[in-house]
Amino acid sequence: MASNSEAGGSADYETLMSTSDVELLKRAWRNEKAAPEILQYEGALVDRAKEQIELVEETIEEYVENGIDPLVVSLYQMDLDRAQFLLRSYLRVRLLKIEKFMFHNLKSEEAERRLSEQEKVFATRCADDLAKHFEETVLLKLPENYQSVLKQSLISEVDDMVPQPHLDTFVVCRSKNFVSLNLYEEGESPETVEMERGDLYFIRYKIVKGAIESGQIDLI
Repeated sequence: MASNSEAGGSADYETLMSTSDVELLKRAWRNEKAAPEILQYEGALVDRAKEQIELVEETIEEYVENGIDPLVVSLYQMDLDRAQFLLRSYLRVRLLKIEKFMFHNLKSEEAERRLSEQEKVFATRCADDLAKHFEETVLLKLPENYQSVLKQSLISEVDDMVPQPHLDTFVVCRSKNFVSLNLYEEGESPETVEMERGDLYFIRYKIVKGAIESGQIDLI
């Protein structure tokens, strides 16, 4: 009985190891970690990763109870540790960006669309708590024209106290296939760069932003 379970477990392990979800999660984590702004939340991928982790945890418990070969159990445990590390790291990086750019993420429709519902709640609570803290400790003691959390003064036309991601930051990226990119914005002298599959480039993030979102380029 144990040998059958062990054989089945080995087959399941091979299937688990060959799945692309771990690689996709690793890609999402690397891109998120290297990008200066928050990227689109990979909800479907995160859900599948959570289900996979739960399945492996249940399998490990079952194999330990049934006395399955410790080597098989250790293989499952290594795979579980890797998946948990990637998932936690991915979510942690996103939370750090939300905390750093909370006001920007909430006032920018583009940035807010990239957040999960739970992340939106977290960002709103952080912003409310920070605004309340500033008001109680500093802002209410200042002249009325300087009591805004978002602006240096009421005469400011923009929210000049809101930190924003620096999209001109240089990043290292690798092309997954042939890509032709515009180096300059509209109105400037046109110039393109052609990236072949596997090419590495040190380039401004905003130039490759669209290609990253479409999956043509990965950040390193």
